[in-house]
Order: sequence, then structure tokens, then C-alpha cells
Amino acid sequence: MTVSNNPNLKHFLSCTDLTGHQINSLIDIAIDLKREGCNINLRNKVLGLIFNKASTRTRVSFQVAMSRLGGTTIDLNPNTTQIGRGEEIKDTARVLSRYCDVLAIRTFKQSDLEEYAKWSTKPIINALSDLEHPCQALADFMTIKEEFGSFGNVTLTFIGDGNNVANSLILCGALLGSKIRIACPKGYEPNISIINKAKELNNNSDSLLITNDVLEAVNGANVVYTDVWSSMGQEDTKILKDRVFEEYSITNKLLNFANPDAIVLHCLPAYRDKEITDEVIDCKQSRIFDQAENRMHAQQALLSYIV
Repeated sequence: MTVSNNPNLKHFLSCTDLTGHQINSLIDIAIDLKREGCNINLRNKVLGLIFNKASTRTRVSFQVAMSRLGGTTIDLNPNTTQIGRGEEIKDTARVLSRYCDVLAIRTFKQSDLEEYAKWSTKPIINALSDLEHPCQALADFMTIKEEFGSFGNVTLTFIGDGNNVANSLILCGALLGSKIRIACPKGYEPNISIINKAKELNNNSDSLLITNDVLEAVNGANVVYTDVWSSMGQEDTKILKDRVFEEYSITNKLLNFANPDAIVLHCLPAYRDKEITDEVIDCKQSRIFDQAENRMHAQQALLSYIV
């Protein structure tokens, strides 16, 4: 199988930059790559990484993905470039567009990504922002497709903070026709603009549930998913959130309310025995480390699609 890029995909800032059909196609490419059934060559292409937030999986998976495709990666560390000294995004974007073929940016504000995309003549990939983590969602739904074969009969329950990961799961689920349930404490619901957008994409009243009731959300679910309670940049609220989220931990007891065939996901890093117990992370239903591996394959597919 030989893959060519998609000229209609200029940037990937949000899951909604792709259609459901395109996401399905991209995931199929990722699965073929994992099985070594694809021939993709990005030789002489350069991926620039701008990471304003710490990273293990996103950084390494992008670097290895580009290397496996025959391209190279350059780490544009803000601490050792003019980015960290206050150079305006519009200047940085225009210059880097002349050096790199694609930029993956991990930052705080979604508006910064939009500013890069406005001025860059080369594709911009959202490697995580406070609003969305679309690359993670691609790997998540790839893992789901490997397990269940399709998305239409899948109910995914996310337990925890209505954060960037939850937002991207909501949008990607709406595009793919999966049922998404979000269980979180009152006041920690996902972004209302994300909820409204998902309803525009899929107006089925059963497709999205936001609830404070963990048991309601987990009952009969095929996928049980969680994330850390305090994301990067929220360290000042950690003590409060640890108390508020205490009843929102995935335990064996809670997992028993899901479907017998349910799998467990976590985007990592995990704080064992907080948002998820040690025994659940390592149980036979866990697909957490398959999910982590799939970041690399999904990002290979994305790079082949966009560069």
C-alpha cells in the first residue's frame, strides 16, 4: 500500500479539521503501518518540534515516527531559541516555514496554534494545547478499532477532569459515531463550546452524555478511560482536585459495571492509585501500553497525510 498526502488538510489543530471518513482512513493507514503493510517515504522532509510543555510520549513518538518514515526531526527548544525570548509568533512561523516541512507544537493556548497556522506556509500540528489533544484521540480510536473493529457500537466512558483529552474524545467520537460519556465532578465539565460543536456534528441525543454520576457513565461501557486529575500548569489546584476527584477513580469494583468485554485506556503519565488503581493499569483488560505505542503509528499516518 502506497500512501500520498491529502491536499485538503492544511493544518491539524483540532479533530474537526478532519471528517469522520478521513479519520477512519487515517486510522486504517496507521494500522497498516503497524503491520508493516505501507510504503511511505518522507525522505528529506523535516519535522520541527516546538514544545512549551514537558513531554515523553508525544515528543518521542513524533521523533520516532518521522525517523521511520525516512525524515528528520529538529528540536526547537524554546529555552535555546529566540522563541523563549519573546519573538513574535508571526515572525517565528514565517521563518520556520522556510526551513521545516511541518511543525508540531505543544503549548498552552489554542490561540497560539491558530496564530502559527495563520502565518505559516507549512502544516501546523497540535501536539497538545489546553483546549485539545487531537493526536492522542487518533491513537485512542485506533486502539478502539483494533479491539472492536468499528466505532458505531462503541460506548466510551471518560472519567475525570473535562480537560483537553476529554474535549478531543468528544469531538472525535461525534465524527466517528461513537457514544461518549463524560463523568466528572460538578464544575469540571468539558468546554461548552466543544459540547455544542459535538452536537452540531452528531445530533443524536444518545451520542453524548455529561454526568456527575460515575456509575451511570460506566454502566455497560465498552471503553473506560481516564487521565490525570491535574494537568500541566494546574499544580496550584492539585490538593483541591485530589479531594474533589476522590470518588472518580477507576477501580476493579467500578470496572465490573462496564461491559464484560470492556477495555481500559489512560493517556499517561498515570498516578497509580489516584485516578486509576495499580491493579487496573496492569489488568488483562488494560490496553494502556498498546494505546501508548499507537501514538507513534497514528502520528506516522498523520505525517504522511499532511506533509
